Amino acid sequence: MEPRQGELELPFPELSGDQPPIPVRMLNEHVYCPRLAYLMWVQGEWMDSADTIEGRHRHKRVDKPAGDLPDADTAQAERIEIHARSVTLSSNKLGLIARLDLIEGEGNVVIPVDYKRGKRPHTARGVYDPERVQLCAQGLLLREHGYVCEEGAIYYVESRERVRVPFDEELLALTRRAIAELRAMAAGGRIPPPLEDSPKCPRCSLVTICLPDEVRWLQQQPDLAPRPLAVTRHEALPLYVQQHNAKLSKKGEVLEVSKDDNVLATARIGEVSQVVLMGNVYVTAPCLAELMQRDIPVTWHSYGGWFHGHTVGNGHKNVELRTAQYRASFDERACLRLARGFVAAKIANQRTLLRRNWKPEDRPERAIADLKRIQRQAERAESLDALLGIEGNAAAIYFAHFRGMLRAAADDEPMVQRFDFTQRNRRPPTDPVNAMLSFAYTLLVRTLTVTLQAVGFDPFRGFYHQPRYGRPALALDLMEPFRPLLADSVVVQVINNGEIHPTDFVSAAGSVNLTQDGRKRFIAAFERRLGHEITHPLFGYRLDYRRLIELQARLLGRHLLGELPDYPNFTTR
Repeated sequence: MEPRQGELELPFPELSGDQPPIPVRMLNEHVYCPRLAYLMWVQGEWMDSADTIEGRHRHKRVDKPAGDLPDADTAQAERIEIHARSVTLSSNKLGLIARLDLIEGEGNVVIPVDYKRGKRPHTARGVYDPERVQLCAQGLLLREHGYVCEEGAIYYVESRERVRVPFDEELLALTRRAIAELRAMAAGGRIPPPLEDSPKCPRCSLVTICLPDEVRWLQQQPDLAPRPLAVTRHEALPLYVQQHNAKLSKKGEVLEVSKDDNVLATARIGEVSQVVLMGNVYVTAPCLAELMQRDIPVTWHSYGGWFHGHTVGNGHKNVELRTAQYRASFDERACLRLARGFVAAKIANQRTLLRRNWKPEDRPERAIADLKRIQRQAERAESLDALLGIEGNAAAIYFAHFRGMLRAAADDEPMVQRFDFTQRNRRPPTDPVNAMLSFAYTLLVRTLTVTLQAVGFDPFRGFYHQPRYGRPALALDLMEPFRPLLADSVVVQVINNGEIHPTDFVSAAGSVNLTQDGRKRFIAAFERRLGHEITHPLFGYRLDYRRLIELQARLLGRHLLGELPDYPNFTTR
């Protein structure tokens, strides 16, 4: 039997230029799950969970710098006793940077102590491999700075136990291999595949971003049914401010809406997902800075509801996603393929809305059949121009029958209490139904724009809607399938339920708009619709429309980055 050739260790070259060092905690994530490390370090993804919040709380004491780490030669010569907290070390040779919780020792012999929030695990070594590697990397950094470091320790806060971790040859080899793997993975620019049916996923804070089961299922692995991992409930909700000349300020952990020094409303910052300002509303600088620091977007509208834009902090760090988006947006075939899906899904959802909400006894069978035929035409369109014409034909049929979804007025109902609709018009809308449709589309564009920005996209570079100054083209693309489900359906609902009346509108210079009170009730209905739960037709679990919009944005990202062969548009059952 021929002897097996051994492996030759080839460390990654020393950092040069503007290459970033690897944060040592990312080695922990890489050993635990390479995909998680890539998402966090390369793509800049992050989402808090109960575990991460608790971990930060437990680290408060050790995160405060205390003591001093002297030069190794000085420490050896003077036999200095070392007890230093929250010390940052880096090395270009290793390509690492770390903030060490605690360094203890005497002279030039030291040990790093890392704090973990939980209990000591019952494993053979007393410590899991990801934590061992993280601690060993800290030891390598200390060695690079001239210290003797042969072991470290991990202190488990909950069980108050300290576990010794020797830096033997096996652990040193595992650590160096992890450093080389993570740097090569980042340099290669290709995200690792998701774990398969792993018990690690349910407690991972990034599971709703990673989408392990959804990605594998869409990669033609139907034997692995997606677990409901992505279903999280959004406890935070938007704060709308439409009081003329109101002021929005921050008082501690509370947002305060006031006018003329009279407090009109308050909301806890932690319970606000975004701030929506309509009309002339003043925001104090400390309040705006706090919202930006917490990544809570502020969206700006005219008093009539037109969406002007939004204010965020530094924005998402995922340059890879935006690069893939721009690359695809200049590819005519990619644009056409995506645009076909957007329009076909929109027409399919229009058909469904007509079938579900039709009021007269005679169903519009001809219109439903025509929409089905036009949907197939959209799926085969040979150009964007042809697709625009196909979409226009579908819209003409759909809105010609829109009146049939509204409740019929009683014979004794006054004309002032009746709604009428004959055709779609805008800029400006000339009747109450069109005014509500336009306002609903504005709210939906704002929702999509904020979501896309949060996921990492550039909302202004689309595939079907071509770029124009100030137009969020990608938000308009992604909202096409949701127009019937989240905008048109709200208009139908508020009319049929009697939540909005024709008396809730004002008319001026041929334009019709909701009154302030009517707009407030319409916004409430729209937000209620976003919170409505449905069963996902592909994945089988329940989620609300807010979560669904984010899920669709992330699936689009997975497609553009090459993980999914196609983008799965959402069509309701």
